[in-house]
Amino acid sequence: MRENSGRVLIVTDVQRDFCEGGALAVPRGEEVVRPINRLAQNYDLVVLTQDWHPANHQSFASQHPGRQPFEEMDFPYGLQTLWPDHCVQGSPGADFHPDLSVPHAALIIRKGFRAAVDSYSAFAEADGSVTGLGAYLRDRDVRHVDCVGLATDFCVAWSAEDAARQGFRVRVFQDACRAIDLNGSLEAAWARLSARGVALTQVG
Repeated sequence: MRENSGRVLIVTDVQRDFCEGGALAVPRGEEVVRPINRLAQNYDLVVLTQDWHPANHQSFASQHPGRQPFEEMDFPYGLQTLWPDHCVQGSPGADFHPDLSVPHAALIIRKGFRAAVDSYSAFAEADGSVTGLGAYLRDRDVRHVDCVGLATDFCVAWSAEDAARQGFRVRVFQDACRAIDLNGSLEAAWARLSARGVALTQVG
């Protein structure tokens, strides 16, 4: 039975580069695939997000001589974590995990395709530019947003926060997410989500 009552499942960045052997592998990231496949069967409306960077993306440490991955750097829109090159447009690492099976997904939101601006959230880029997802969901009478995927403390959390900020009721399925946990980022993410009234639940 699918959930038809104003609800969407947002599946965040379940891509090769964020799974085992990838350029920015999230620890045990591939473990989210099976519960997401099972959970997605319950939803009529599923949205996928996909990191989609040009090779010269400015969030890549390789674009800043002398800087290393996971350092932070001031950007015009705020403090930016520098990452290893990952999810480069058209590369195998940018592909969805081969075992991800959500054939009825209605929409793919590609993030980080502007070279100078990173984008974690499905709803807005780091400089505040909106993706249009909020309007898309409201046009379909969506009131509840459920979030899963990679990584809990970055793209999943930012999407969940933005959804709550836009007035949606939000849940995060903890057992269908995995975190990077960079310098306490996971604990900080949970605190922000709790402050926004985001519910934490389990696929089970």
